[in-house]
This record gives sequence, C-alpha cells and structure tokens, in this order.
Amino acid sequence: MAIPLPSSEGLAPFGDWKTWYRVTGDLSSGVNPLVILHGGPGAAHDYTLRIARLAERGRPVVHYDQLGVGLSTHLPGRGADFWTVQLFLDELDNLLGHLGIARGYHLLGQSWGGMLAAEHAVRQPYGLKGLVIANSPASMALWREECDRLRRELPADVEATLRLHEAAGTTRHPDYRRAEKEFNARHVCRIVPNPPEILASDAKTAEDPTVYHTMNGPTEFHVIGTLKDWSVVDRLHQVTAPTLLVSGRYDEATPRTVQPFADRIPDVRWELFEQSSHMPHIEEEELYLQVVGSFLSELES
Repeated sequence: MAIPLPSSEGLAPFGDWKTWYRVTGDLSSGVNPLVILHGGPGAAHDYTLRIARLAERGRPVVHYDQLGVGLSTHLPGRGADFWTVQLFLDELDNLLGHLGIARGYHLLGQSWGGMLAAEHAVRQPYGLKGLVIANSPASMALWREECDRLRRELPADVEATLRLHEAAGTTRHPDYRRAEKEFNARHVCRIVPNPPEILASDAKTAEDPTVYHTMNGPTEFHVIGTLKDWSVVDRLHQVTAPTLLVSGRYDEATPRTVQPFADRIPDVRWELFEQSSHMPHIEEEELYLQVVGSFLSELES
C-alpha cells in the first residue's frame, strides 16, 4: 500500500538548531498521536514511513529526523561529547512541546529509537500514554554478544572478510560492504532488494554518517561507538506506561536482547513476527499495523 502524504511539515527550533517533522493526520482530532523515533542513531525517518498508515485508522502520526541527519540540522564537526542520549531526550521533549502534544501522546521507537523511547519512559513523563519498543535491545552488551553469534552462522568466507577488515580498520572496503549485505539480508530486512524508503534512509546516513559512526560504529553488528556499553536494564521497573514489545523471528534484536524488557517492565506484552527480521513494519506490514493499531486503541477504549 502507498505511504500516505503528510498533512503538514515543519521545523521545530531546538536551541540553535532545527528539528524537521511531518504530521500525518490531524493533531487537533482529540486522538492521542503516535510519535515515531527512528533508529541508527542517524538513520533518518524514511524507512519507518509505512507506519504513517495508522493515520488511516484515525490516529495522527508524527515522524521526525533526529538532529544530525536528514532534514534536521547537521553538525558534522561535533564530537562524541556532543552526541549523547540526553541530547536526543531533550530534542524529543522539545518537539512534544512545540507540537502541543506533551500532555497526551504515544511513542513508537524502532531499534535505537526504542532504546531512546525506553530512556524517555523510565522518567515517567505525565503525557506518555502508551509505549511501543520495536526491534530494540535493552543492553548493547547483549546486542554485541548476539550479533557475534549471528555472525558465526554466516558462511565462513563472509565472516572472515568481516573480521579481516574490522581488524585492519578498512570497513569502507567494497569487500566488507558486500559481506555486510549478507548479514543485513538475513537479519535487517529480508525483502531484497530493499524497498525505496530503506534506500532513502541509507542514503541519508551515507551523506552524513557523523551520528551513526560516533554513537554506533561502521555497521549494525560492529558496535564500537559511544553506545557500546549502554544499558537500561536496571531502570526498566520504572516504566509505568503500558508497553508493547515487537521483534522478528530473524531479528538482529534477538529474543535474548529483548527479554529484559519483558521481564522488568510491569505492564508489558510481546509480539513476535514470524516472517520478519529487524523491520516487521515493512516485512509484515499489514499484520504490524493491525497489532500496533489495536494495542493503541485498547489503551483508549
């Protein structure tokens, strides 16, 4: 199905910078909007745009590009001390206030976006009515361990190529990039070739990889950036919002990385998409929209 056109777009002032956003649907409808937090960090909003179809059910959906990527302000000269989790929490709070929705909203965070959403939720913000953590780890130590395990299941020559170039610091080499695609086709998106919205996000990350390389690293599975030791596990009991967990059977966010959310968030349920990897919103689009849409509607019934 076609991705719906936005009802409006804009730029929210954030200190000396600007956060680009788009709204699908009517924020004045009285229905709590769903705010989408994209992954990366630094992946741009495009690959999550199919979730805007929830507006067809009457729920406004807000997408935005986090600082440093896409249509928001780019700051390629800033170092690791600038690109922090707190920066992106402050940006989210600022956007909620700018849009006038801080007293009633839902969050859906995908991958890194789910990590950010969990960080937001442990603070127990008054306006957070429902939380969807999609394809996200509760700990990057678990993520790195599980990615290592998934890598060992790749063909031996593919894994050898990855190790060779990581050791040499030549992760931009074409051979490394080809090997990376082997992993991604199994555990990131199993629809190959990837749909246009994924390619659009990838192009924006490649255009300015500052945030991705600083906080994550050169690939999904070689995490050497500032997030490599991040964890929210010990704070998850503080989440009071009803929470839906989403993951895919072949997801790089394996069940082991998601399990702490299920164990420690008081009001939680978990939907495993059997035909998906890291992007069930694309790989099983209709079922995904049904599951997420029903969860949000139940919270307001």
